[in-house]
Amino acid sequence: MSARAEANKTLVLDAFDTLFVQRDFEAAARYWSADYIQHSAFIEPGRDGLFSLVRGITDLRFEHGLIVADDAFVMLHSRYSWSARPRAWVGVDIVRVADGQLAEHWDVLQDEATLDESLSKRPMFGMSFPKGDA
Repeated sequence: MSARAEANKTLVLDAFDTLFVQRDFEAAARYWSADYIQHSAFIEPGRDGLFSLVRGITDLRFEHGLIVADDAFVMLHSRYSWSARPRAWVGVDIVRVADGQLAEHWDVLQDEATLDESLSKRPMFGMSFPKGDA
């Protein structure tokens, strides 16, 4: 893997931790480009749309798993949960990095299946199903 891809993986993990875990919006603004392009159907445009969403979910829990990078693109397998949603979202965030900042974002999200719903009987995220599943 190239040094650039490794650096971009670190950058994305640091950015997501700063915004979603630490909830430090001032520090997070340094990671997201002022011209940030948002492709998600669930988030208003730009960096402000993303930050507004996160501000509005006070009990948001973010967990990350596998991360893969190919030059300027980073893909991060994640779980997002909060009390207003009956189920966590498990998804892949795809981020384009430019000039040392997160410049563009796409995501693929789906409700996390329970053990009873999973035909494979394998969790969608991590090594076990969320607590409380049958």
